[in-house]
Amino acid sequence: MTVRILAHADVLTFDNDGTVHRDGAVVFSEESGTILDVGDTAAIVARHSEAVLQDCRDRIVMPGMVNTHTHLFQTLLKGLGTDKVLSEWFTSMTAPAATELTWEDCYIAALHGCVEALTTGTTTLLDFMYVHPRPELTDAVVAAMRDSGIRGVAARGYVTAGADVGMPDALIQPVDRALADAHRLIGEHNRPGALVQVGIAPCMSWAVDEATLRETRRLADETGALITMHLAESDFDVAESLRRFGCRDTAFLEHTGLLGPDLVAVHCVQCDADDVRRLGAAGTSVSHNPCSNLYLGSGVAPVPEMLAAGLDVGLATDGPASSNNLSMLDALKFAALVPKGVYRDPRIITADQVLAMATRGGARAMGLGAEVGSLEVGKAADVLVIDQTTLSIAPVHDPAASLVYSRRGDEVRDVWVGGRQVVAEGCPTMVDPDTVRARATRAARGLASRAGVSR
Repeated sequence: MTVRILAHADVLTFDNDGTVHRDGAVVFSEESGTILDVGDTAAIVARHSEAVLQDCRDRIVMPGMVNTHTHLFQTLLKGLGTDKVLSEWFTSMTAPAATELTWEDCYIAALHGCVEALTTGTTTLLDFMYVHPRPELTDAVVAAMRDSGIRGVAARGYVTAGADVGMPDALIQPVDRALADAHRLIGEHNRPGALVQVGIAPCMSWAVDEATLRETRRLADETGALITMHLAESDFDVAESLRRFGCRDTAFLEHTGLLGPDLVAVHCVQCDADDVRRLGAAGTSVSHNPCSNLYLGSGVAPVPEMLAAGLDVGLATDGPASSNNLSMLDALKFAALVPKGVYRDPRIITADQVLAMATRGGARAMGLGAEVGSLEVGKAADVLVIDQTTLSIAPVHDPAASLVYSRRGDEVRDVWVGGRQVVAEGCPTMVDPDTVRARATRAARGLASRAGVSR
């Protein structure tokens, strides 16, 4: 059995006590994929003298980050639909492009996105595949996740309404057909210990109806699958919910039984105090997407109030068509800085808090808190090694603060997922990045041409 020690590092464990080892080490088994020991280097080396030693001086070692929301197919749409509000961005660019998606488009977009995520420090990712103009597009995402080596949940999304406000007919599915496909995928992929699993994802309140959400709850209860849904992302979402259902989004989800601890509610930008109370009472988690919320002009989510209410809040990038990359490192800085300005309080959100959102908070939100999100004995060896010698990040006084506020974005050197090395010296090990980039570029140009969309 190969046992590896990452030694002489600043080890940020993100355990319940927030333990930091300034000359620390992490030990894990590459065969079992689990963490065996964490502590000070001298004691660790003495206890594991036969292990392979990797000197991580001038490095941060930390748990892999957990991206609680993205749309991998949007990798092919980077830079399109810029400078538009959400409703216009969706109807003028994203929806027309989505109707043209093929299996190959979704596969190469997801593979490119997963590799981009891994090389910027994400080891677990929740994808929200909400468009299915053709069969088996979620299958393509699952295949790409497996080929990249990332840990992931591919949520089979669906739209069952919304034609009256611009949803293309090609993207609307009968709820029974959508959920039958979701049930098939769950049956094929959701096994104990599986690296890639399947969730279910009704899209947003104006694109579903009451029956859809009630049937979604039934399927989740039957299968144990994770649910995720956009919630109160923009003023338009809330207004449409009031028009269609006579209540705000959160109250509608509560009415249909969808709220619960197995739901990751995405964005929640327009949530008011009553919404936060309802989410907290149901044990529902929140996915915070600061870059996308700003890019689309949706607003700023009340994250401090959510944290004060005891909600599990995970961090996310959103899709590359509304954040333009899959870097959780970017999301860290925006998540920390924006609330300081909005609330005029530099202490309202700290570097340690946003790092916790990106690791153990996201893991708990996805129901994976017992497996990932911190460096603790028995958990999966999802581990990052981050360079602290770049001119941007150095000199380092506080590793957490430097990582959130000072990094330039290329400091991730090595990544393991379940004990398997998927990034070595900044390069992916499972695929050839040049080939992936070339295929994605061809697919992106073809998709934009077929859809007739441009900037």
